[in-house]
Amino acid sequence: MKQTRQVSVGRVRIGGGAPVSIQSMGTINPIDTARAAAQINALGAAGADIVRVAVPDKKAAEALKELRKLTAVPLVADIHFDYRLALTAMEAGIDGLRINPGNIGRRENVVKVVERAKEVGIPIRIGINAGSLPQDILDAYGGHPTAEGMAEGAMRHVRILEEEGFRDIVLSVKSTDVPMMVRANRILSRETEYPLHLGVTEAGTEYRGTIKSAIGIGALLLDGIGDTTRVSLTDDPLKEVRAAKEILSALGLAQYGPVLISCPTCGRTQVDLIHIAKEVEERLKEFKSPLRIAVMGCAVNGPGEAREADFGIACGRGSGLLFSRGQVLRSVPEGELVEVLMNEIRRYEEARQA
Repeated sequence: MKQTRQVSVGRVRIGGGAPVSIQSMGTINPIDTARAAAQINALGAAGADIVRVAVPDKKAAEALKELRKLTAVPLVADIHFDYRLALTAMEAGIDGLRINPGNIGRRENVVKVVERAKEVGIPIRIGINAGSLPQDILDAYGGHPTAEGMAEGAMRHVRILEEEGFRDIVLSVKSTDVPMMVRANRILSRETEYPLHLGVTEAGTEYRGTIKSAIGIGALLLDGIGDTTRVSLTDDPLKEVRAAKEILSALGLAQYGPVLISCPTCGRTQVDLIHIAKEVEERLKEFKSPLRIAVMGCAVNGPGEAREADFGIACGRGSGLLFSRGQVLRSVPEGELVEVLMNEIRRYEEARQA
């Protein structure tokens, strides 16, 4: 990964060689403090390293103080238009700010936010979306959003903070257009050393949004670009965390418990492999070890095709095979395959913990 400047959001480090952190955003107004806290804590338990919270008005900003007491996950306050909300959020003990300096108002208001952020020692994420670029930048690039315009907009805001001596900055340039988002981040990666927050904004519902996010975020991470990420879905934010974990796992950047390998089935398959694979995937949630688990539909080729798996089953009508790293351990009746596999993983985890 590219070496970037490091900032800290609470206990979580971003950039500077730190692991890529997972972010999500709460969907409950901080005024509804108990419910908001429960959701944030659930996101943390699911694997979110940082949670962003919308702060639409003064009451929401004031509620952050109690919300901070009830949650353990580092919190970032999402502020638009009213700089006073940022000041109140910092007084409440927030761990980071997300602002667009262009909509905070006069330069003196931005300065007030920056000076207070320096005093309390929290970073500021400058967020630029393709849909909110200033008119002069749009005019300079043909009247519509472009990757170059997004990067220029971000750097314009960076200079405002730098002129005030503030460099605890994270940058994000997001678009629902995946190629545009990728190009904009590549430009910024060349032009700056600040850590980058990756995401495809307004990506859509779970299926489409996960695919778009995996392409955009994955392309950049494979280039060594990106320090923290959020998968934006029109769905339960817990699904955002799960999708982000799967992206990082697929790229070999992190692993969160066992990973399932399963074949797509073919004419040789004689069992309901789709059902079996889904059952195994669900039951793997109880385990923590970073194992590769295979569910294959052919007892003839399965162990060989999945020889990299730590444990696996190759399913056949009437009976199947339990195998480990390409070696067959034993034949198992068809109806017992899943349970035998789970027991094998459980014994492995117990041995590790002994």
